[in-house]
Formats: sequence, structure tokens, C-alpha cells
Amino acid sequence: QVQLVESGGGLVQAGGSLRLSCAASGRTFINYTWGWFRQAPGKERELVAAIIRSATTYYADSVKGRFTISRDNAKNLVYLRMNSLKPADTAVYYCAARPSTVVGGRNDYPYWGQGTQVTVSS
Repeated sequence: QVQLVESGGGLVQAGGSLRLSCAASGRTFINYTWGWFRQAPGKERELVAAIIRSATTYYADSVKGRFTISRDNAKNLVYLRMNSLKPADTAVYYCAARPSTVVGGRNDYPYWGQGTQVTVSS
């Protein structure tokens, strides 16, 4: 059974940084795409960043240059480093995985973590 567990969320002032972690277990995640999504109150869940294998990355325009996604295949960990945080980044952040080398959309990801809250104060 695949399990994804996020950690690292919290309260931070605007301009600050956080690093989210996602620990995965339950299978070997070769040729998986990993995504970080976020959902703010009253808004749809959106893809923030994704990484295919260990090299190809995707970022939403709103976070380009500020967020960095990375993974440690040996430890089944995926990270999201968030710098220069803004109040607009406030949301619940979810880690997700799909057995594909295509980024896809949120409906394409069968495996999800429980989410971690990120709150950015102004």
C-alpha cells in the first residue's frame, strides 16, 4: 500500500522560507512523477511543481524562481523548497505521485498525502 506523508509546513512571515518533505513508502517508485499541489480556501487544488525521475521539473508560473522541487530516490523523499514566500502562497500543500513520466493534472495522480498547512503572514 502506497503511503505519502508530508511534513515541514508551518507559519512564516512574508519573505521567509520553508522546506516541505514527502516521505513515500509501499513500493519502488521507478518512473514515477511526483507533484506538489496546493489548495487555498475556496480555490481549486493546483499543481505547483513536479519532477519526473530526478531531472525534469515543472513549475507553475506563480512560483518560478522561488520554489525548487527535488527528490532523493534512495530514501524515497521528495522536497519542495519555498523561498520568498508571499501571503498568496498560503494553502494546504499536498504531495502526490503517479506511475508515469508525464506531469499530467491533479486527476491523473492516484496517490496523495494528507497535506500540510503553510501560512504566510504579511
